[in-house]
Amino acid sequence: MNIQAVIFDVDGTLVDSVDLHARAWQEAFAEFGKEVGFTDVRAQIGKGGDQLLPVFLSPGEIDEFGKALEEWRGEHFKSRYLPEVRAFPKTRELFQRVLADGRNVALASSAKEAELKIYEEIAQIGDLVRAETSANDAKKSKPHPDIFQAALGRLGEMDPAQVIVVGDTPWDAIAAAKAGMRAVGVRCGGFAEEDLRAAGCIAIFADPADLLARHDEFPLAG
Repeated sequence: MNIQAVIFDVDGTLVDSVDLHARAWQEAFAEFGKEVGFTDVRAQIGKGGDQLLPVFLSPGEIDEFGKALEEWRGEHFKSRYLPEVRAFPKTRELFQRVLADGRNVALASSAKEAELKIYEEIAQIGDLVRAETSANDAKKSKPHPDIFQAALGRLGEMDPAQVIVVGDTPWDAIAAAKAGMRAVGVRCGGFAEEDLRAAGCIAIFADPADLLARHDEFPLAG
């Protein structure tokens, strides 16, 4: 089937931020008296706070200080770690290639809207994005399909089967499948290839530069 659009995840897919997010979450939990291992929290990155907090906190703890913890983490990440975020090589060139092939490009991120805009600046892709959705546009974050469904809606009338999702986590692939889309995985977020395949990715690449270099193998090439 002809592919009309590509929806990209952002954290760990286009920008190198997964470890930074994991540190911010780990330090936020510690601030509220919860010791959580870095590896454990890193494995949950890609989810929004609504899906991540229940992995480590009881319902009572979430009611008591979940919102305050998430807000503390957000401010801590912005001040301490956001300045360290860098784009993966060839991200802008990949977007240009997708657009040159006549396909639309959208972003679907669990980040807040303001944070997403900063990522676009870091990756130099703001002028290339045709639609975008952030945490503000989804009732539930990945692995629920809300964020991809919202992105699809902003792309206009389009069959989900004609859209490819590119993401770095199993949560991206699971959410894409629930939204009726196929997912391509990238390993630059640090998740194992076998986990990405088990979640449903139809192809795996190293990073945006690899996607660009091996474009003829990319499902978009047909």
